[in-house]
Amino acid sequence: MSNVRNPGRPTGSHRTDRSDQSDRTDRSEEAAHRDRTLRASGGYRKLRSFQVATVIYDATVSFCDRFVDKRSRTHDQMVQAARSGRQNIAEGSRASATSSQTELRLVNVARASLDELLLDYEDFLRQRGLTQWGKDDPRAQAVREVGKRSDRTNRSDQTDRSDWKAYAQWLSQPNLEVIANAIICLIHQANYLLDRQVAGLERQFIDEGGYSERLAAARIEKRREQPPMESQGPVCPVCGKTMALRIARKGKNAGSRFWGCCGYPECRGTRPMETSD
Repeated sequence: MSNVRNPGRPTGSHRTDRSDQSDRTDRSEEAAHRDRTLRASGGYRKLRSFQVATVIYDATVSFCDRFVDKRSRTHDQMVQAARSGRQNIAEGSRASATSSQTELRLVNVARASLDELLLDYEDFLRQRGLTQWGKDDPRAQAVREVGKRSDRTNRSDQTDRSDWKAYAQWLSQPNLEVIANAIICLIHQANYLLDRQVAGLERQFIDEGGYSERLAAARIEKRREQPPMESQGPVCPVCGKTMALRIARKGKNAGSRFWGCCGYPECRGTRPMETSD
């Protein structure tokens, strides 16, 4: 019987004043980076979907090592599908800072990977004449109940196994039918959470726009906070505000310079460049 191994926690070492100062500098730089970002990113360890996917990954590695031939493609495919589900949730969360579309795509990849893994477990039970628990089976309900509570307090500790321990009564026993069914319940739970996550991301994209739209809005706001002096450009013929030098990006005049109102997008007043300008 093989167990999933976790890397040991590194032992402490003596720190010099210089290393302490370096650590403080790193933390301040990280804080400054967070302040500069337009959209929050990371924080995936706090996502319940990631926490459940981690249990699924660890449980699948253990299950395959115990009950599936390590030389078979099924072993590798199941482990890779479980890993893909977990990794893509994390990568999607990190990508959220610069691309809503990438975040959505990666979360959907995670969902598809777990669907693939679900079929593998269902096939495993069916092909061996074993019973798959129904949705209303008391055993399935007991597994789902665990997801409604959490005994873990330190999400920054990557070696914390309290999520696994919460399901140990099903995942650590010798009965492969019980283990497979418990993992199936966990996959259904993770898929439900990912469906809600995708729906929330889609609503956020509709309400707030993507990264490009937020970047444009931030640039406009910055321009408003620092309006150009009167001497920098002529007066807008539409609203009377100062105009700024622009470059046409498309159309027959692409690349040409012109005067555009600093009140854009509320005011779309423009004026061609003149020789005197």
